[in-house]
Formats: sequence, C-alpha cells, structure tokens
Amino acid sequence: MFNGGMATTSAEIELPDVEPAAFLALLRFLYSDEVQIGPETVMTTLYTAKKYAVPALEAHCVDFLTKHLRADNAFMLLTQARLFDEPQLASLCLDTIDKSTMDAISAEGFTDIDIDTLCAVLERDTLSIRESRLFGAVVRWAEAECQRQQLPVTFGNKQKVLGRALSLIRFPLMTIEEFAAGPAQSGILSDREVVNLFLHFTVNPKPKVDYIDRPRCCLRGKECSINRFQQVESRWGYSGTSDRIRFTVNRRISIVGFGLYGSIHGPTDYQVNIQSVVFELQHCMGHARISILLLISSAVFQGPDSHYGTKGLKKVIHESPTASKTCFVFYSSPGNNNGTSIEDGQIPEIIFYT
Repeated sequence: MFNGGMATTSAEIELPDVEPAAFLALLRFLYSDEVQIGPETVMTTLYTAKKYAVPALEAHCVDFLTKHLRADNAFMLLTQARLFDEPQLASLCLDTIDKSTMDAISAEGFTDIDIDTLCAVLERDTLSIRESRLFGAVVRWAEAECQRQQLPVTFGNKQKVLGRALSLIRFPLMTIEEFAAGPAQSGILSDREVVNLFLHFTVNPKPKVDYIDRPRCCLRGKECSINRFQQVESRWGYSGTSDRIRFTVNRRISIVGFGLYGSIHGPTDYQVNIQSVVFELQHCMGHARISILLLISSAVFQGPDSHYGTKGLKKVIHESPTASKTCFVFYSSPGNNNGTSIEDGQIPEIIFYT
C-alpha cells in the first residue's frame, strides 16, 4: 500500500470497506495499547482487526461481545461469530439460545439470520421450547426471507426459502392439537405430509414419517429419582400385556427414564417398549388456577419372569435443597395392566430432572 512496486502515488488512500471509527480504534490500539470499543463500533472494529491481522484487538472485541451477550442479541451475535469464524463466541451464543430459546427467537435479530445459521440451530437437541412455538418462529423467518429475496409471501415461496430447514422441525414432538392448529393449516406442508403426520399421532403402530422424533432435551440441574415400592419380591410374569402406571406431578419435570426390575435368574436380556402420555389438568381454587400434570406410562416386556415391587406408596415426595418439593401421587389405572397397580408390580422408579 505504501511501499514497493504496487505502492500508490495518491496523496490519499481510501479504505471503502472500513468505518472511520473502527480504523481510529485500530490506530489507537496499535500506537498506545488503548482499547476503545462500544456497542456501536465493536463489530466494525472486529472486522478491521481481522482484516489487518491484529489478533490482540480481535480478542478484546470478542471479550466485549461475550460480556454483553444476552438472549435478545444471541442470534445477531451468532451470525457475526459464524461470519468472523469465532467458534468460542458462537458456542456461547448457542448455549444462551438453548437456555432462553423463547426469548431468543422472539427478538428482532432472529428473522435476520441466514439459512445456514437457522439450520444449525434447528439441528440442536438442546433447545428449551415447545416444537409448535419453534415452528411459528420458523414461519416468521420464512416470511422475512421472502421479503429479502423480493418474493411474494406465498405458501410455496415460504416452503422454497426454508429448504432443508423444514425437515429439521420435529413435528412428531407436537401434540395432535398443536399440529392441527398450526402446521396442518400453514400451507407449508403438502397434503400427503399432513395426512401422514395425523396418522402418526392417531394410530398404533405409528407409521414412519420423514421428520425427526427425537426429543429436544434441555436438561439443567441435578438428576433425581423416586421409588414407589418399599419391598421387592420374586416372580412377575409377562404375556404381552403392558404394565401400566398412572400418576400426577405437582410441577413441570423432565422425565428421562424409568427403573425396571430385572430377571430372577440373574443377568438376562429383555425387549421392552416404553410409552408415556402426558395430560395437563387445570383446577380453579378460588381465584387461582392450578396446573397438575397427569402421566400414564406403560411398558411391554418380552423376557423371563422378573422381580417385582410390593407395599407400594400412594404418594411419594422428593425434596431437593435447591428446588421446591416434587410430589408424585399414584392412581389405579383401568384395565388389566398385567397386574401392576399402586400396591404391586413393575415400573418402580421414575428418573427425572426438575
């Protein structure tokens, strides 16, 4: 630029892609080690520091962004972190989005992200949001993208701009009511896809669908467990009928597994199919509305006779030093249930996060 065969002869050197404030911050840092970064100049200063290979100033910019990272700017900073190849900052942005997904997707910056960033977020198993709300946010992004590409905001164009991002929405995780009220009427899915997903919700065995059904597990805190039996006995047989329990919980929890009794003959392989259904019941007490979660969990065993529990408890309370009490109340479930009841049977342990 200044010396050599390609040196300019002009009295002035133009830097059209560098903001004056950012270049001044670069010069000040080079000559005095003074760092002057603000919310309005940090991104342009980071760009300038990278352009002229000043890693120390880059580090100061990234540190500034990290300290000011919030849910409402996480998507904007994630886009910049990916653009400037800052993996550590990108990872922190994704962690923030995981923990405060609803706040992050409600921010203005969400609809400004590029398709690759959108897909990177939708691929995550750790988002803390219901899939129906995530779908609504993705539709908002598609409408904004149509406008950026100067396309009419039609069902077909929204599907077009979403591309593979649409396949990353986990429709099977929705309730049938959520699916019927949102995606089924959105016009983005084909009629065949809508029918197949309705069949997935309503019939057993469930037909295969082309969408991921793996839960998004945003689990923080400590793993907890409760056991509903006080004594273990021998010989519980299986004939293809499901062992089923029904219980309520006084607060929202994330159930991650069930403890089951094993064979009376020592180490043995079983084939077990476990299913859980959750209902939210609401009761009015005076002016207060109280929500109670009703869960029905069943397990179909294929294998030899096992141990089983007896002297079952109607109510089990789990106390945590860092959280309020979690109260489980067990009820008799109609039907055969292979004999499993409040008093006796299988499915002794519930493993959960609060």
